[in-house]
Amino acid sequence: MAASQAHFLLIASLVSSLGAGQCLMQDAALLSYINQRFLSLEKRLEKCNRDVLEYVEEFREFSTRVLSRLARLSSGKAEVQREVEALLMRVEHAQRDIDYFGSTADSNACVEVHEDLLEQQLLEEEEGKKRLKLMLNASCDHGLAGIRSLKVVKKTGGKHGSWMKDPGKKHAKIYLLNGSVNNVILEFENIMAFMESNQTLKARRVPLPLPWEGTGHVIYQGFLFYHRHGSLNEIIKFNIQRRNVAGRMLLPGAGRIPAYQLSAQTKIDLAVDEQGLWALHAEPETGGNIVITKLDGAAMAVEHSWDTPCSSRDAEAAFMACNTLHVVHNSPSGGSSRIQCVYDVLGALSAYLNPGLQLPKRHGSHSTVHYNPKEKQLFAWGDGSQIIYKLHTEQKV
Repeated sequence: MAASQAHFLLIASLVSSLGAGQCLMQDAALLSYINQRFLSLEKRLEKCNRDVLEYVEEFREFSTRVLSRLARLSSGKAEVQREVEALLMRVEHAQRDIDYFGSTADSNACVEVHEDLLEQQLLEEEEGKKRLKLMLNASCDHGLAGIRSLKVVKKTGGKHGSWMKDPGKKHAKIYLLNGSVNNVILEFENIMAFMESNQTLKARRVPLPLPWEGTGHVIYQGFLFYHRHGSLNEIIKFNIQRRNVAGRMLLPGAGRIPAYQLSAQTKIDLAVDEQGLWALHAEPETGGNIVITKLDGAAMAVEHSWDTPCSSRDAEAAFMACNTLHVVHNSPSGGSSRIQCVYDVLGALSAYLNPGLQLPKRHGSHSTVHYNPKEKQLFAWGDGSQIIYKLHTEQKV
């Protein structure tokens, strides 16, 4: 009986061992299969990651190429636009030089000037001068003979700026335009309100839709005329009361070099005198000499232009008074400002003119010097100070 039980236990033990071995073999096979699947997934993930990295790199290179081409296109477009504008200005500038010339051409491109044609040109030139005198209302019988005194009204703002009254209006408002690039006008009720130090923040602020450039702006008959910032030679006419742009124009030949060597921020200097609105600028073709242009402020158009012998070298400002250009010179380091070149567009230079006049009792530099024909005074901006110069005039001979 005991032997039978031992035999039975032995058989059970063997069966149990065989079952456990089979289970172990099945588990090993399953683990091997799972391991192979994981390896396969890892390989696929690695390939997917490599593909994504290659795609990202290719996209980055493509983006770089596209941005580079867009930049070149933008630069090329701007360059073409500048060249077209410059060409247009040179063509318009050249038109005034051929007003009184006529020519006939044969098949061999030979030109012959006849005496009758020359006589006709001279007559047309005389008629043109007569029309010009009528246009300018040549009733200006006085000229600048001296500068009597100065008054420093206030010191506010930066080194560059301008301040003025509107000579075309009866009101006594003062306008201040601070900086060589800005878009806000400060309007004061009168000069007393302007002189009060606590009134600067209380002034009426007039924002412009387009900023100005330089300091050569003027206010005339309720409009601000200024050189638009970012443009080569665009002049904007802004209605101060309605706060909108009332007109614009391009000034032929202007904007390529500063109007005055010592005021590099100003490319176009606008001016007002007894005859209305003017523009002053310098051109490389004139050797840097100043060009005067009479403007029709209502139509925003050029009426006539003159090349002057007045150089922009060592000049810091200029102003028009009674059809006559007065150029203010100084030293690069700043010193005593003086008028060294005078040019009358009607050719009526006489003994009353006294080039070399010094602006009295002050050493420094001017950002602007503008003439007010209503009050016969100069409104100047010198190193942040707002200055009035009183003028002495004499009858033209």
